[in-house]
Amino acid sequence: MSAVPMPSTFPRRGTFSDNPDEYAESIRAVCAQRDRWLGYGLKAGPSDRTTAEFAVAQLYRRSGYQEPKFVWVPSPPAAAALITARQLAKNAGVPARIATILSDSRHRMDRRIDRRKIEWPQQYYYSDRNAQRDLEARVAVARRSPTDAARAGISPDPIIRRTVRKSLHTSLFDGVATAVRSLTPRPFGSITWYGQQEAHRVAYYDVFRHFDLLEFGPEDTELLDVQSALIESTGWWWAFDDLAVMSERPTALHTEPIPDPVHGEVRLHNSSSPAVEFGDGSGVHVLNGTVVPHWVIHDPTVERITVERNVEIRRSAIERIGWDTYLDRAGLRLVDTDDDPGNPGCTLQLFATPAGWGDEGRILLAVNGSRERDGERRRYGLRVPGAFSSAVDAAGWTYGLAGADYGRLLRRT
Repeated sequence: MSAVPMPSTFPRRGTFSDNPDEYAESIRAVCAQRDRWLGYGLKAGPSDRTTAEFAVAQLYRRSGYQEPKFVWVPSPPAAAALITARQLAKNAGVPARIATILSDSRHRMDRRIDRRKIEWPQQYYYSDRNAQRDLEARVAVARRSPTDAARAGISPDPIIRRTVRKSLHTSLFDGVATAVRSLTPRPFGSITWYGQQEAHRVAYYDVFRHFDLLEFGPEDTELLDVQSALIESTGWWWAFDDLAVMSERPTALHTEPIPDPVHGEVRLHNSSSPAVEFGDGSGVHVLNGTVVPHWVIHDPTVERITVERNVEIRRSAIERIGWDTYLDRAGLRLVDTDDDPGNPGCTLQLFATPAGWGDEGRILLAVNGSRERDGERRRYGLRVPGAFSSAVDAAGWTYGLAGADYGRLLRRT
């Protein structure tokens, strides 16, 4: 749908300019704020212990508890070992109370955002139903850059939601925090606050107040300040009745942009050493966003790949040694080969999976329709059902098409 011009009948407060260029510039400033918070979430190096302890003490006092004693550890795994050894998880009063206070605050701020009434001079959608209009805006924003969405006349709220909260959640919570969690036993019985990797929770609300789009109540504003201090100063932490366990930030953290990032998302990646590493030597290896064991980085072999049950780890290991090398060493049986009708000049190859993979599937080897950042076009393998005997039919299945329909494509991407 195209933007439908609508005249502004009165000046709006708590939003951005109607002028497309000025509005796009304001959204560009929102993205700069998002990147600032992303920087906090990815920061490596020593914590600011004084600031972190002061912020945690404030949360204790707001919860009706005395300021705790503080124990600093070099990493989340070290924290998990300490919590388990001392059986601290039995003390559930403080963490439950702090979690409730922070959750209630977010609900109050969300309600204030939801109640915002903005008359926007250009509506990207035709429907008068708010739910449908919001859904259409979210879909449109997900596919456009923030400034393009602004120039299309989409109101600021869905843009901020997608390019700040969702983007940071993807990069930090889904990405970094999930990888670090793989280092700790689950569950070990306590509420974890992820410190710097919770930036998505705070940045979203902070953007509304930073740009004077909305004013929150005094209690929520103060809690935002406390949480901001924690994100800027420390890594993960745990609260107990009279003790707070504080983890240092990573000593090293490596990322790369996700392919074609629309909203500034990044993913963990380091091809030579742990993508996230802590001062006690603990760390996690990650290739292109996939958490992998040590051997994938340092000693990938056909034998290890064959017995690996995790599909994503197996794929990462194969790409590490290269598909051509893997196919040669593994001795996979070629089922079919054909020209790729969706990718002129390239070939599709269909292989039977090795016996050690434990299924009757197939591997379709294809060439990426677009070039990588280095200009190369990567070969990649896709798992397809074992019933396929035609490489073209298998390629069509990956797009939800019959082989004949896939054969009529001009070019895939």
